[in-house]
Amino acid sequence: MSENVDVVLRRCIRDVPDFPKPGILFKDITPLLASPQAFNLVIDTMAEQYDGHGVDVIVAIEARGFIFGAALAARMRKAFAPARKPGKLPAAKHRVEYQLEYGTDAIEMHNDAIKQGDKVLVVDDVLATGGTAAATCQLVQQMGGQVVGASFVIELAFLSGRTRLLPLEVSSLVQY
Repeated sequence: MSENVDVVLRRCIRDVPDFPKPGILFKDITPLLASPQAFNLVIDTMAEQYDGHGVDVIVAIEARGFIFGAALAARMRKAFAPARKPGKLPAAKHRVEYQLEYGTDAIEMHNDAIKQGDKVLVVDDVLATGGTAAATCQLVQQMGGQVVGASFVIELAFLSGRTRLLPLEVSSLVQY
């Protein structure tokens, strides 16, 4: 990845202090989405990073991950599968529960989203603590898929989420 990618994307990511609660500095991607140059740079760079990995399916995590995952799947001409929070998918589904700091959450995918042996790239907008991404990778594996990588627009490196995904290949375009 060129330094130019980092520079362009940082100009398009807005800091919003105290959102969603006091003390949080939220990284807002909506200016990036409003810039055709920046958005296409994200999709082009992600596609280049995983070209040659034999990806069959792009799995994107709810909800902002859908924006990047669907565009990436279209660009790479691959299948797209959404990983959703409980109660959002209408047909038969697989589910993985995972631990949060205070409680549990779950992620689900339709039973027919992944076929045995599919090579899967997991995509989301932000890698923070890595809990949801790790659960999504576990779900893909339980469904018979092989996770070939996880790709993020932003990585909050100070939260060490990458370590929860090891030894998986993890890429991010901008690190804070």
